[in-house]
Amino acid sequence: MGRDIAQGGFEPCLLTLLRLSVGRHSSTGLTSGWFPRALARTGHLVRAAELAYTISDELKQGTELLALVQAAAGAGDLGGAQALAESIPLRQVRDQALVALVPAWARAGERDRAVALAERIRYPHNWAWVWALLAKAVADSGDIDEALRFAARADDVVSSYAADGTEQVLALLVEVAVASGDHDRAAALADRVEDITRSRNSTGWSQPRPLAAVLAREALAGDLHRLDALLRTRPGPAVGAGGTVCGWALGEAAEQDMVVPEGDLDEAAVRPFPPGSPLDAWDMACVLDAVVHSADQDVVLALADRAETLLETGDGRDHDILLRSVTLLLARHGQVERAMALAGRLDPDLSVARQADVVGELARSGDTGGAEALAHTINDRRAQDRALIEVVRELARRGDPGWAEALVHSINDRWAQGEALVAVVRETARHGDHARAEALTRSIAHRATRARALAALVELSEPSHARRLAAQVVMVAGDWDPVLPVLERIVPRSVAVVADRMMS
Repeated sequence: MGRDIAQGGFEPCLLTLLRLSVGRHSSTGLTSGWFPRALARTGHLVRAAELAYTISDELKQGTELLALVQAAAGAGDLGGAQALAESIPLRQVRDQALVALVPAWARAGERDRAVALAERIRYPHNWAWVWALLAKAVADSGDIDEALRFAARADDVVSSYAADGTEQVLALLVEVAVASGDHDRAAALADRVEDITRSRNSTGWSQPRPLAAVLAREALAGDLHRLDALLRTRPGPAVGAGGTVCGWALGEAAEQDMVVPEGDLDEAAVRPFPPGSPLDAWDMACVLDAVVHSADQDVVLALADRAETLLETGDGRDHDILLRSVTLLLARHGQVERAMALAGRLDPDLSVARQADVVGELARSGDTGGAEALAHTINDRRAQDRALIEVVRELARRGDPGWAEALVHSINDRWAQGEALVAVVRETARHGDHARAEALTRSIAHRATRARALAALVELSEPSHARRLAAQVVMVAGDWDPVLPVLERIVPRSVAVVADRMMS
């Protein structure tokens, strides 16, 4: 759109660009998507709702109204969000919207209103979840006694009404119990999560499953007993021809070569997942991802040992997902040689990509010098460029745009150079050198990347200058999304003015 409007260096009025962009949309462009949500976020919820209510399909209308409720609540307009939620015709979607507002009211200090709203939730399958959400929000505010009261109510519902999602409710109640200091209660709730997961034998594709969340919390506290118990082989597996379990031969060399941490696991604990186990490689990856930033070194190494064992003995499902997680966990905690060795197990194309991931994690751990040196050892040019991009981003984030810019010149690919420069532009402007930052954006070859760099400058500029830059973003990218977060600040009431004109 912007490229069609721009003429030979002309910088159009930002409001004119916005009006023309809306005018060129179909009617669907006005009634759903970025335009009504921008209205909701910028204090014009009534106009946004009027647009959404013109949608004839009831389900699509409900989905859009739910998105507007969330946008308004996120912007702090909880009263307007609740009024809109209560007007949604589809009862199930209305319930979803009201459930989402309960913890929002509690976090805003309106606990009585949150409780009153929770009492009005219509569908039984939402009752336990809404009380658990309220308990967690109140616990986060520091009122443990009230949080426990709401948690007890959620538990009462769970105990009296069987519904999908019970394990999610219990996992949230584990967090409330931990916040209260009642670790026995937390362990008992975690046992129930495990029992439900075992009985349902659910797939590993919810991200993450509640059992994985429980295991991660326990691991952060240094408690791996439940994890180890789940890893142990239970008696009675089906043994196929040739003496195999889950596709692996019993007594293979890989099993004999494993190192068992003294005092942690017995030999049975390092065998493959038992048939029907509620824990799989996907769950283990979720555990590692959840602890990567905050686990102690001893816990990291213990989890990595167990993950590597599963990689060697598992049935192959989600192998690459777990391999990626353990590789990044090790790199983040300085175990570079071990991480690179794991990456080397993959096919060559995947191996170099994982090596680039290791470089990025090493940089984010604070060792930018080591990360740069490691990046230059990667033989594949594209993977090396990707690794250097991560180092440049981390250098810029840590307040060294000069070193970051110098490192950009060691990247050969023009697209990769531009990707790296986006972070340099942002930090150069943040340090006050806007002229240099704008000059760097002009050196970015690819239009979409240049638009993102300009959008970063919009956020860091004074309104008058930001308007000129925002118009450039729209012309370069043909899209308003990069500047929507700051649009109301730089052109007050802009989206509402356009809505008024288009609807008059």
